[in-house]
Amino acid sequence: MDETTSHAGRLLVATPLIGDGTFHQTVVHLIAHSDEGAFGVILNRPSDTPAHEVLVGWGARAAAPGVVFVGGPVDGDTVVGLGVDGSVDLQADPDEVPDAPEEVRLFAGRAGWGPGQLEEELGQQAWWVVDAAPGDLLTRDPAGLWQRVLRRQPRPTAWYANYPDDLRTG
Repeated sequence: MDETTSHAGRLLVATPLIGDGTFHQTVVHLIAHSDEGAFGVILNRPSDTPAHEVLVGWGARAAAPGVVFVGGPVDGDTVVGLGVDGSVDLQADPDEVPDAPEEVRLFAGRAGWGPGQLEEELGQQAWWVVDAAPGDLLTRDPAGLWQRVLRRQPRPTAWYANYPDDLRTG
């Protein structure tokens, strides 16, 4: 894979075909994508854990709603930090980092794919790959992110924003 086919920095939006409860109606920010695999974090799965209880310093800078997000099913005991300009070095004290972001989002765990696995899922139409918009990474309304991202896509993809959360209830 070359840089022209890498989807790093873009969003993966779960299609109704995903067939995996972990990723049902999720939006994943893809941090890295190469021949060696891919990884990212789920942007719309907030937990009930206050960020300041998990990581002193950076936790105080957590964007609203101020909780740790479930980044994915891999490495759940690892915390990934994102600011509007990308990844954040959580090992450093934010007060000692020049140009440290005022707001960050903290994720417990990550989503990961081995070599060729994401490409296979894309071929099975499990994900839409779309561009991120300002505000997606630190959205104040994570529950509505899946629908908002879909609504701004061209038709027919935009129509899926109306897809019911549970087909049994419509």
